[in-house]
Amino acid sequence: MSFTASWRTLLEELDALPESAMLITPLSHHRFRITDVQDSRVIIHFEDRDETRPLQRDQFETLYRRIEDAPDGFDLDRLPPDADPYPAVWSVHPRFEVDEDGSVITQSEAGTATQVVGAKEEPTDEDRTEPDGLDVYSDALLLIDALERHDVTAPSELETDALVNLYTLLSDVQRDANEFRQEVADILLARLHHDRPVSGQYGSVQRTSRRNRSLKDDEEVLERLENAGIDRRRVLSVDRSKVDEALEVTTLSESDVYEVEESEYVRKAEVDEDVKESRLQGLKDRLAASEEDETNQLRAEIEELEERIDDLTSFRTGTEIQG
Repeated sequence: MSFTASWRTLLEELDALPESAMLITPLSHHRFRITDVQDSRVIIHFEDRDETRPLQRDQFETLYRRIEDAPDGFDLDRLPPDADPYPAVWSVHPRFEVDEDGSVITQSEAGTATQVVGAKEEPTDEDRTEPDGLDVYSDALLLIDALERHDVTAPSELETDALVNLYTLLSDVQRDANEFRQEVADILLARLHHDRPVSGQYGSVQRTSRRNRSLKDDEEVLERLENAGIDRRRVLSVDRSKVDEALEVTTLSESDVYEVEESEYVRKAEVDEDVKESRLQGLKDRLAASEEDETNQLRAEIEELEERIDDLTSFRTGTEIQG
């Protein structure tokens, strides 16, 4: 199929999309809608950063040619910056498909599944369910309850038992959140195929790398250094484990060979899971029995908070264009 024919088919498919239909860019995962379809361009609007952009026909044709020249699919990492809305729009065409796992866009004569996603509806109280097996959810709920019941702006004025509860819950949330964070990080690592930042509503992440070094076998290192003219005595150091072994068979004290500094800290000794579970169930029951007015008020407060967060974290990257 020629580009002209494919372009006309694409415009027809875009015209047929419902106004609420959303597309997602394959690299940065930004959500956007099609706001206008013209013969020379397609106008899109990014929901998460309130930005309107025109996508030009000649750029669609350039990507079309590159896809045709790549039998195994065009590598999306080769796209110029800010160009990943183009493959997302092409994916509306019945013969083009984005493979995020492989980070390619392919063309098939047999037809492909659409990449369009429906607009998300705001969750209602009936839709809200506790995630199964996610400990951080329960502990975070308990922590929120504790924060609401105590004046944490002046922690030094709190009773000791309240501080103990707060410390325990903060510790549990930190542990659970870090485990879940690592799980999310592993999934993201498999999806990020480039070094460009990928943004979400609250921030951005970027694939990066670090170098870890470990010395080779001692004799091999010493031999190579000696061959290079370095006296082995210059790189020999005291082995801490061997010093500890020597202390056990001599009359030397620890302070004879160590600079010892002591510091004190608070450590969580144990957690009463039964009490936590009982309190958590009480919170769930209380939320379930909330009056409709209270629920509406809570929802309004949450929406106001989300708007404030969005104002603080969003930014404009281009001038709004009238379609």
